[in-house]
Amino acid sequence: MVFDVDGVLTDGGLRYGPAGETFKTFDSLDGHGLKLLAEAGIVTAIITGRKSDIIAKRAADLGVAHVYQGVHDKRVAFEDLCNKLSVSAQACGHIGDDWPDLPVLTRVGFAACPANAHVEVQSRCHWIASARGGNGAARELCDFILHAQGRYDALLAAALA
Repeated sequence: MVFDVDGVLTDGGLRYGPAGETFKTFDSLDGHGLKLLAEAGIVTAIITGRKSDIIAKRAADLGVAHVYQGVHDKRVAFEDLCNKLSVSAQACGHIGDDWPDLPVLTRVGFAACPANAHVEVQSRCHWIASARGGNGAARELCDFILHAQGRYDALLAAALA
């Protein structure tokens, strides 16, 4: 499952400090969803147009091994990822929110977006979250995938043990 960052794992807002530093806010529930996917054996990846140490830190915290930052053409990065993992595009999913995500969303077997994604993205997705980007959309997606694959109940049982 491939995740965009701005507008998916964050609310899309860009906050700048006085020295020009960028701040991003990530939802902890979303992050735990990515960890649950990994625990269920689902490979996660990030492909994002921006490049920052914040993204690298968050990806490392979540155990996301495949991170593509500063990507101008997400299709090229996605093809590289598929080649590295020896999987077809149809075997992958992607969640994105805006036009730069369309080249990947239109190639994957499962295209998803947050509730506040651009209308052109929504019209091309198989699944639309009820939550907004950075506010639970990624966790909602992760839970949906885990339910669909019959893995949710076992993970919940382990958490309750």
